[in-house]
Amino acid sequence: MMTNPWHSVSPGSEGPHIVNAIIEIPKGCRAKYELDKESGLLKLDRVLYSSVYYPANYGFIPQSYCDDHDPLDILVLSQVECVPMCIIEAKVIGVMQMIDGGEADDKIIAVAANDMSVNYINDISELPPHFIDEMRHFFEEYKKLEKKTVVVEEFQNKEKAENIILKSFDDYRKIFKQS
Repeated sequence: MMTNPWHSVSPGSEGPHIVNAIIEIPKGCRAKYELDKESGLLKLDRVLYSSVYYPANYGFIPQSYCDDHDPLDILVLSQVECVPMCIIEAKVIGVMQMIDGGEADDKIIAVAANDMSVNYINDISELPPHFIDEMRHFFEEYKKLEKKTVVVEEFQNKEKAENIILKSFDDYRKIFKQS
């Protein structure tokens, strides 16, 4: 029987500071891959309608749960594009808080712990301002041609991100009745 990475992969032993991230979409990709919650496989949700590309490796934190009934999203900065379903040790540095279709949809921002080109970064305030602008622009624009609205509210620091992660772990345990 196939295991589902949302439920069977550990979120890591050093959370919420360093978490395992399961990548769904490589940096630079226009395909919107998503975990199929039943099978645990990746499915192609759609090709992005706009001519934009994911600014970082994008995926989720296993054994987490959010208000949108999905695992907590995570963007992992690295100098390389990571293949889908790759597990990355991700050092949490902040969070981008946004509203997607009227629902809160937080995106944890992290750096690949094993990538020397980024793992010295400890907080989102250390990122170049232009990169923050690129992330904001991507998420505000990528659904416009689908006639959907996304509002990026604000970028918050590592402490706020870690609190969101802890809540998502607690919510996961409540929903899936694990102690």
